[in-house]
Amino acid sequence: MDALLDFWAAYGSTVVFAMINAFFALSTYAVLSTGVLSFTTVVFAAVGGFLAAQTVGHLQISIHLSFLLAAIGGGLAAAVVAVAFLKLDSHWMALASLALVLITRVVSLNAPILTGGVNGLVVPLRVDPIEVAILLAVVTFAFYRLHNSWYGLASRAVREDPAVASTMGIPPRRIQFVAFVISGVVGGIGGAALAFTLQFLSPETYFIGIAFTMIASAVLGGSFHWFGPVVGAFVFTALPVMMQAFVPQIEDVAKGVALLLIMIFMPRGLIDPRAVRLRRAARLRHKQERAVNA
Repeated sequence: MDALLDFWAAYGSTVVFAMINAFFALSTYAVLSTGVLSFTTVVFAAVGGFLAAQTVGHLQISIHLSFLLAAIGGGLAAAVVAVAFLKLDSHWMALASLALVLITRVVSLNAPILTGGVNGLVVPLRVDPIEVAILLAVVTFAFYRLHNSWYGLASRAVREDPAVASTMGIPPRRIQFVAFVISGVVGGIGGAALAFTLQFLSPETYFIGIAFTMIASAVLGGSFHWFGPVVGAFVFTALPVMMQAFVPQIEDVAKGVALLLIMIFMPRGLIDPRAVRLRRAARLRHKQERAVNA
């Protein structure tokens, strides 16, 4: 028990931020699983974070209800974005999403009534790490169920080839619209969790840093399975702490080298269902060959 308490005292904040980054990574995965590269999770997180901060600060509502409102706000923002962005080709959509992140920052700077402007916004409540863990468990369970549902099959078909999916009766744009809404809901929850953890928000809170974290986590963990972004978020968050413990002088360089090695030798990420299937097939084939030879 003492060892566990010592671990939490040393690395508790790292674990909490890893869970928050997992929300952002899953939000990115939601659209990436349908073949869409978008940085709009940052926008959905900003909507959820500032909405949650304002509701608990001015309306005095509970922290649990504020999470619900953040999820709804992120989902509505995602629906609006999806209507406009799904008319664009993939590369233009990625560029447009980056532009939207920049616009969000400008709006945050110039809307002090909503965001506190350059002075930032104090969040009066703090979320318990256990509540963050429960929320993450609920979200990951939802992704697990989606992965094994008709929607999961349809999203994978759209990702592989939208034209072929369309001939099979799967509407690609409708599937991608649903993916955006899911991304918005999860991104809004993540934004609220970050707000209640930091207890202070500024225009810099929801900016390029989150965009880099969410993409790196999704790619590092693996963007072909819902569990990959969760693993990637924990690894990416813990990596700087590990590098600081072993090579503090070249922490950033070592972190970059570690990421490059993983992406070079494991291009599909740490969680790769196809690699698992191939290994199983190889073992089965080997057993069959041994049985024939015997």
